[in-house]
Amino acid sequence: MDKPVRYIKFPLTFDTLRLKEDLDKVLYKKWTAHYNTDNYSGNWTSVALMSQNGKSDSIYAVPSDDGKLIATDALEICDYFKEVLDRFPFEKTAVRLLQLEAGAEIKPHTDNDLGYEDGSFRLHIPIVTNSEVEFILDGKRLEMKEGECWYINANFTHSVANRGTVNRVHLVIDGLQNDWTDEMFYKEAPKENFDKPKPVISDEQKQLMIAELKRMDTPAALQLIKELEQ
Repeated sequence: MDKPVRYIKFPLTFDTLRLKEDLDKVLYKKWTAHYNTDNYSGNWTSVALMSQNGKSDSIYAVPSDDGKLIATDALEICDYFKEVLDRFPFEKTAVRLLQLEAGAEIKPHTDNDLGYEDGSFRLHIPIVTNSEVEFILDGKRLEMKEGECWYINANFTHSVANRGTVNRVHLVIDGLQNDWTDEMFYKEAPKENFDKPKPVISDEQKQLMIAELKRMDTPAALQLIKELEQ
């Protein structure tokens, strides 16, 4: 398995009929166009199930401060979505329904600090999809089926194209690492496979760092020089 881990298909599934029944309850609501307007063509819209202000049009993936999320009016009418979220006892930083309409495409992009090695992560639960959806992550096509649960390391380049005739809707949950999630993730891949990759330093950069450390001439600096010269 690649290091760090690119994706995981977890061994759990959800009731597709009940997922779609809850989706039907919120389809009539106003779906907000995704804010990264340069990153897609066609219609890519969202409804927040949890947000800081409790409004379903607050679809930002990154909270504006340390405030906790609360249920939106959309989640309040969806009993099964609540059950699904209760299955995941970790702090949520975003909970949204994301709809990519037929013919729409999300361009290749990355979402920084959304790998498990960063202490945060993103889960996808497809509610409605089709065989013509092309989800490409780091050059590999992932075929996510309705009711499944996937971890996607969004630090890696990914893109989506809905080439089918049916709109694709996923329940997307962003959260923070805790002991419960460690157990969930490390069952699927060794802990060391989630280590953050060390930055690649060029020889020129290394020599500049060593020169600066020599100028500092402290015990800690000398130890770092030894490590850099290994």
